[in-house]
Amino acid sequence: MSDLPLVGRRIALPESRELDLFADMLLKRGAEVLRCPLVAIHDAPDQQPIRDWLEAFISQPWDDFIMLTGEGMRRLLTAAERAGGTVREDFITRLGQVRKIVRGPKPGAALRAVGLKAEVTAVEPTTAGIISTLQAEDLRGRRIAVQLYGTDPNQLLMSFLQQAGAQVAPVWPYVYADDVENAQVDALIAELAAGRLDAIAFTSGTQVRRLFQIGRRSVGEQRLKEILAGLKIAAVGPVVAGELQERGLRVDLMPPSSFFMKPLVRELVREFGGTSPGNGLH
Repeated sequence: MSDLPLVGRRIALPESRELDLFADMLLKRGAEVLRCPLVAIHDAPDQQPIRDWLEAFISQPWDDFIMLTGEGMRRLLTAAERAGGTVREDFITRLGQVRKIVRGPKPGAALRAVGLKAEVTAVEPTTAGIISTLQAEDLRGRRIAVQLYGTDPNQLLMSFLQQAGAQVAPVWPYVYADDVENAQVDALIAELAAGRLDAIAFTSGTQVRRLFQIGRRSVGEQRLKEILAGLKIAAVGPVVAGELQERGLRVDLMPPSSFFMKPLVRELVREFGGTSPGNGLH
């Protein structure tokens, strides 16, 4: 078996923040990579509400902190650092004193990066998974801080917590920006349509939504589905797979349990190049 199991394969990557890391994993295995970051992520444009939230989190008693994304944790730490003084250290100290509830592995990893760990992980990495995990608990009077993202109020989670009698303090530390050039996305769609790619690998539901948003305008939704049906579709985990399946698409490749980029690359190697001790990811 070759040490380059993906040689001759062309794979489209719509990853954004970790694009280079993902691309390098594939390039080292011989693949040719077409990069098209579909989603730009920015700090929330108005930082004052985040500073106010940090101050309240540090100075007031809280019982729980629900984290939906690893990106949210990193953005909160950055905002705390920008606030100056000991805000970042005080925030981490306070985090260590509350019960930390995470939606999935990425927020858990962000906590470990500052020497902390989650006490509770959702039964599945979705909002519904968080609700299912907490449903049997008595939340009356509990003070719960919640990290959200984008401009999504996550009414499902907020309503559940409020109806359960909790006092809730949400924060939105970052937003998705739709300022990636449409022409770049159109070029990706054209390349997919030309049949010159073997696979496309999605690592977030936002990428799927963004591709369809632009695709509807450029080629139409039905044509985009036909184009995507002509190549292997890889998803990093069940949340992303759900976004694709909701649009009637077949998901060909997904890690069976550990929903990260390395296992996703492993699935691509298994599909296109087979596996051997020299090729697998360790």
